[in-house]
Amino acid sequence: MSDDQLPNLRGNEGQGAAGGAGQAPPPGGAGAPSGPEVPAGGRAAPAAAGGGSLAAVMQLEVPVSIELGRTRMAVEDVLALGRGSVVQLDRLVGQPVEVFVSDKPFATGEVVVMGEKFGVRIIRIREPVQAGEVPS
Repeated sequence: MSDDQLPNLRGNEGQGAAGGAGQAPPPGGAGAPSGPEVPAGGRAAPAAAGGGSLAAVMQLEVPVSIELGRTRMAVEDVLALGRGSVVQLDRLVGQPVEVFVSDKPFATGEVVVMGEKFGVRIIRIREPVQAGEVPS
């Protein structure tokens, strides 16, 4: 499921703590982090990168996604899906869900209901993976 198919889990018209994907403020606009300008190539010059502010990095937004479960289906079954179809997943109700940051496993959590929206309560943060290590 792509990010644009997932419900917006943020409060305040798309701003909040539960979601992570969203639009960054326009460059130079209100709320834009101060720090070295990044050229069109997307990387700061070495001198600028070394003198950059940690506060600017902390304001960067990263995509956060939640995986409720997975399944495999025959192509004919996928093509038969329509409005009202139900796809059974491999997880049981109440089982922890996976939290991904920038498509990397980050934590496990449990689904909670926040008013009329879903959220995820973090129950365990994964240990960072060291270079050369195979993630568990």
